[in-house]
Amino acid sequence: MLGVLFSGALASPAVAAPATPQPAPASSRSLPVGWQLRGNELTWHAPAPAGAGPAAVEFYAGARLLGRPDAAADLRTFRLRLTDRADLAALADSRRNDLQARAGGRRLDAEEPRRAVADPVTPTLPANPVDPGVKGPYATITGEYHLDDVTLPDLKTKVEMQAVVVAPAGASGQLPLALFLHGRYYTCFVAQKGVQQWPCPAGTEPIPSYRGFRRSQELLASQGYVTVSISANGISAQDVRLLDNGTRARSALIRRHLTQWAAWMSDIRTAPAIVRQSPRADLSKVLLVGHSRGGEGVNRAAIDSLAPGPGDPIATRWQIQGMLLIAPTAYGQNPAPDVPSAVILPGCDYDVYRLEGQTYVDGTRGVSNGRALHGSLYVVGANHNFWNSVWEAKPIGDDWPSRPDSPDPVCEKTAPSRLTAAQQQQVGATYAAAAARLFIQGDDRVRPLLDGSGRRAPSADPARVYNQAIGGARQPVIEPATSLGLTGATLCKQVDTTAEACLDAGVSPHFAPLDWVPNEPGRYAVKMAWDAPGTPIKFRPAQAATVSGYDALALRMVVAPGTGPVRFGVAVTGTDGRRTVLDDIAVESMPATTDNSPFWSPEVRVALRGLGTVATLELIPRTASGRAWLIDAWGWRPETQTAQPATLPRVDIGRITEPEGDGARRTLVVPVTFTGSGNGRVRLFTYDPESDVVVPTEVVVNAQTTTVKIPIWVTPDTKYDVDRQYPIVAKAITGVAVGDYVGGVVLENDDPLPAFTVTPGDQTVPEAGGITYEVSLPAALQDAVFVGLEPIAPATGPELTTADVDPDWFLFNAYGEEVLPDRPLSQTGAVEWTSIEPGTLTATITVPTVADGVTEPAEHLRARLLMIEPDQRSAVPAGPVVTATVTD
Repeated sequence: MLGVLFSGALASPAVAAPATPQPAPASSRSLPVGWQLRGNELTWHAPAPAGAGPAAVEFYAGARLLGRPDAAADLRTFRLRLTDRADLAALADSRRNDLQARAGGRRLDAEEPRRAVADPVTPTLPANPVDPGVKGPYATITGEYHLDDVTLPDLKTKVEMQAVVVAPAGASGQLPLALFLHGRYYTCFVAQKGVQQWPCPAGTEPIPSYRGFRRSQELLASQGYVTVSISANGISAQDVRLLDNGTRARSALIRRHLTQWAAWMSDIRTAPAIVRQSPRADLSKVLLVGHSRGGEGVNRAAIDSLAPGPGDPIATRWQIQGMLLIAPTAYGQNPAPDVPSAVILPGCDYDVYRLEGQTYVDGTRGVSNGRALHGSLYVVGANHNFWNSVWEAKPIGDDWPSRPDSPDPVCEKTAPSRLTAAQQQQVGATYAAAAARLFIQGDDRVRPLLDGSGRRAPSADPARVYNQAIGGARQPVIEPATSLGLTGATLCKQVDTTAEACLDAGVSPHFAPLDWVPNEPGRYAVKMAWDAPGTPIKFRPAQAATVSGYDALALRMVVAPGTGPVRFGVAVTGTDGRRTVLDDIAVESMPATTDNSPFWSPEVRVALRGLGTVATLELIPRTASGRAWLIDAWGWRPETQTAQPATLPRVDIGRITEPEGDGARRTLVVPVTFTGSGNGRVRLFTYDPESDVVVPTEVVVNAQTTTVKIPIWVTPDTKYDVDRQYPIVAKAITGVAVGDYVGGVVLENDDPLPAFTVTPGDQTVPEAGGITYEVSLPAALQDAVFVGLEPIAPATGPELTTADVDPDWFLFNAYGEEVLPDRPLSQTGAVEWTSIEPGTLTATITVPTVADGVTEPAEHLRARLLMIEPDQRSAVPAGPVVTATVTD
């Protein structure tokens, strides 16, 4: 049994004040180009498709996160219903001009100011004696299987069970299995345009993202691994409105495939042809490789395999021994602490810009026994998309924008540091093989490529790959989150919006914020700044660290990008009072780019020379002036330890979806469930959108109870409006595994939408007079509702074409489509959108026609009324079909 002791903040949660009149929002005229505000509906029209990648699109007003908008199917129109009074107040100032659309921290709606950059040239690391990127002795065979679609958690539409298998030819016995999961991308395409739907609509073809890891699969198969890369388009098309961005569904899909492989290994006669032709797979030796959102899904699959959630129908019949996470998202920031892993951080990633995959290393610190190695690999010149060969071409291709007028010296396509797609995929293959060789086979000879020892794999040349790690054969010496005395430095908060933050501006892989939480307690680093060399910076842990038997002191330190190596002297004082001067160290900075902020810490080591204890650590700046941040310091020795998964209690946040109902404000209770056994601590964050308050609460898990019930106040109404979310987020502190990291309440609108009318209905207008309709509702709504007229082919007669309408109107309402060649409007994406504001009954839609100077018969614009519903990613029919006849 488990128990919970909670603070007063949880026992007596912050209660929002009764609703007050909302401020009048700013008009669209006061907003930046491309933005519109109608009622409480904020819309951004992107000049080109955006948001198909893994990083979620977010709206900001200055530093304030307004929320994640819904995307139309064309990924050019993004709409956010604002229900928070504080958000509306932020927009009420007519002078506000700092609205921003971001993904992964990067601006999508404007080009950000570009920084001056430093010389990107850095030293080449020495070669590792053993290179895992060398092809093995086996020829390979390839084939695919496609099984019946499956139902997955949180998704309405079934998901495909499809995969490509690459295996050794002629190998005997049972071989380890490597499973790959791709990331979030367009799911379908037509004429090099992407579509985000599933199943693919008529006239489009599925994008086979699961075939994009062929180079890695071929290399591993040649070395004696059975490999399978699975398809997840059905998840990518449906995860946009999920609180966890599809993480639970991706885990379930991975485990469905592993379950199927376990069944085939029990009775090979039931397997598809390619599986029957392959060597037998040993499911006690599984490596998971995930790219982008696939990386987060892989991590969750590891957690669910070690500690299945309550009521999980998937029985674990395999053992995950290692993971490689390539440019992963980390919305949940709860890594699997007992499964060895390596994470790749691309230095030219323009999608997951914050490189929050570093959390899969930093977030394991202190959670479990620390025997599993977790390495981080910073790859200079690598972008987000090229890890997957299918993503090389349109509809996106290279995610790093080319600016020939001011080329980036590191990331521009022509830069010497920039990797081609083939080079980048070779890096991925080499380090997938390194992870397999170390985590599955236990080959200590490849450890220096993953554990911060500063070695390179020649097969990955010319890529420059820096590495650092924690876990494995390490002993904590300095951990800023624990009690620490400092001289000449200050403790800083890694995630904070105040002056106590570690960074004044920009973002860092080590300081990436947790979803929904702007200020996160418990995460610290040490900030150092000096104006002259020679004055020691002293660190005194509350308890002296024993380093007897360790070869070196390993430090993870950050210096500003592009500032060159920063040198420090190092001295250690033991518990006996003896001060020992060690060797100097040089901390490299990552190459600075004009658009990235790679505040990332390479690992530096200094020999301990047989010291027994560290009571005080001194860093003496040798550089004239500078800034640096210490993440942590460890005793290190050259050893690969066998990971020993601990039996950790599991935490899952409940999810309640309930109609809002009528009547007074009421309380809903969200269960937080604990399963398994053991003691630990977890931090819960409760967000109330009505009061705009995030309440952090530390929960102690012990042997008393199994559930905590968290009260959430909700406010119903009697008018049609948007669904409202009251999230609860969990993050492990120590001794727990977190499954469903986000839950809470979704309060569903249950009030019907009144019927629309369109007047004057059918009409006849002159060629240059314009077509105007009035859309009406019989009763006012609680929120603004978007409506639009979509051209459809007329029943008879010629149709109005692109040459018959104002070209500026067409360019805006067709989201960048060109007017030429002249074509019927029903064959374009042009839709004139407007909104019916809260408290009003009508809105006007106008299609401006022009005189084209050509003698022609009467033409027709036949159109249907569309509406954007709060829970829809695309428009749905909402009213009558009307026809306008335009006379010459």
